[in-house]
Amino acid sequence: MTEPVTGRRTVLIGAIGVGVAAGTLAACSSPPVPTAKASGGSSSAGSPAAQGGGATPSPAGTPVADIPVGGGRIFPDQQVVVTQPAAGEFKAFSTTCTHQGCAVTMIEGGHIICPCHGSQFDLTSGAPTPDSQAKQPLAAMTVHVEGDRFTVS
Repeated sequence: MTEPVTGRRTVLIGAIGVGVAAGTLAACSSPPVPTAKASGGSSSAGSPAAQGGGATPSPAGTPVADIPVGGGRIFPDQQVVVTQPAAGEFKAFSTTCTHQGCAVTMIEGGHIICPCHGSQFDLTSGAPTPDSQAKQPLAAMTVHVEGDRFTVS
């Protein structure tokens, strides 16, 4: 009886699977953005801290200073992108691209960018640019600012 031979295609598919798994695990290491949770019709602040700062979770939310004016920040664990198009004006959107469901991963030049097919969305409205493959805007979320901190719901 002969032993089965592993083909190049099988080895390549296995290597890709390992790479995807490693990328998924790496994405799980980001601290979350706080979310406002409804309780009896009113909002109370969530507890997780902002991505990247190494801060411990706080019931008061994420510092507004973590969101650059004219830019934004992506919180992949919560699937939310928070922008500050103008000083003191905060917007939040789902990170799910409306073209084929990929997650947006970058903010550059006044746009939220999806890496899958290059769709770009406006920081203020979440609307796709005319040359984007996405034709629908990113789903809007609500930003609650209290003092120098914010939460998203």
